[in-house]
Amino acid sequence: MERQRGEEGPDRPAPVQDTAGRPRDAAGHGVGLLTLLERTLGTGTAAYLPGDGWIRLTLPLDDGGPAPVTVDVVADTRRAPRGIAYLLPGGGLNFCAEFFTPGDRGLAQELRREGFLVVGVTPREDAAAAADIGADRGLAAHRRDLARVVSALDGVLGLPYQYAGHSAGAALALDAAAHDRSPRLSRVVVLDTTGPYEGDLAVRAAATRDAYEAQLARGAYAADPGLAALIARAVTDPQAPSPVPWPPDPALRFTNAGLAHFALVRTAALPGPANWIHTQGHSAGSYVFGATPAEDRFGLTHTPLATWHAAASALGSGLVPTALMRDLAAIWAGDEKTYALPWERIEAEVVWVNTELGRGDHPRGARLIRDGGNRRVRFTVVPGYGHGDAVWSTTAAADVWSLF
Repeated sequence: MERQRGEEGPDRPAPVQDTAGRPRDAAGHGVGLLTLLERTLGTGTAAYLPGDGWIRLTLPLDDGGPAPVTVDVVADTRRAPRGIAYLLPGGGLNFCAEFFTPGDRGLAQELRREGFLVVGVTPREDAAAAADIGADRGLAAHRRDLARVVSALDGVLGLPYQYAGHSAGAALALDAAAHDRSPRLSRVVVLDTTGPYEGDLAVRAAATRDAYEAQLARGAYAADPGLAALIARAVTDPQAPSPVPWPPDPALRFTNAGLAHFALVRTAALPGPANWIHTQGHSAGSYVFGATPAEDRFGLTHTPLATWHAAASALGSGLVPTALMRDLAAIWAGDEKTYALPWERIEAEVVWVNTELGRGDHPRGARLIRDGGNRRVRFTVVPGYGHGDAVWSTTAAADVWSLF
């Protein structure tokens, strides 16, 4: 099917190339390529981080909005890229926390080693205070910010590219793909997110949408889920009592370490409008109550607490816009009046990988893409993994990323 230019998809430019067909100034050297991209995007103060065979550029795009969109680019210093991977973090996260953790074993470096120019797009709320976030920071606003970055880079590179996102970032990847008519968009990697539910779960999702609508009506435009602070206390003072009652005896309190592990392993049991969307939790693991909180026994199966702490320590504000959560809940409910994600317009290849204990086996979103005529759709569920394990597990490269 021939693609047509759409409202946000970049037009096809004449790529800036050298005589070998590589992006000019790159010539296999990441430093020159990043200099070119800094000139293309350059509205903020760039920071460069050199590594062994790679170099990273961090550039806040200060366009006068409530806070900058931050673009991170990781380039190989030994060869020119064969394509671009746009990495889109989940709600409350940023590129560094989600994809540059843990260090050389993060997904960003994995894709860089596979020959991609990695471009992480961190949403404005990461650099914002709660007072800076308004009722307009829904999914469409995030999509427009992403489209501006893609259009600018596509204009100078002309390389094939893909969107890859986790959680809320995966929903953004799907939405961006549905509005992007570029013939160079080759693939969408969807990592542990939820399309429309069916039956009772769709009804529950509609109630979640209503809860976020009520928050917006009260002027509550953003919230910090609090997981970062909880994990930090578990690392710095693990045996101290937390403020949270202990379920076997509410007169007692979880230890800090116990509470962090309980929240990671049994996320679905926590209060809050959207925790129920997890089949079990953020992380695979176990939790067994003892005779006292200090005697509880717990552990994480795939992602060490140290990795969770490293990721949480790299966060900015940690804020999640209420309008974004409202729009996601509308997608889960199949409420196209509140937010319509045009599944039938997604024409690129889709690789959708969920986790058994995270977002679970709910393939309706993938089916809607196929029903729209796109047969290049794969939906897989990874057994024994939690929501965050898909990006931070010590064995994610073999168990999850190999499915891409």
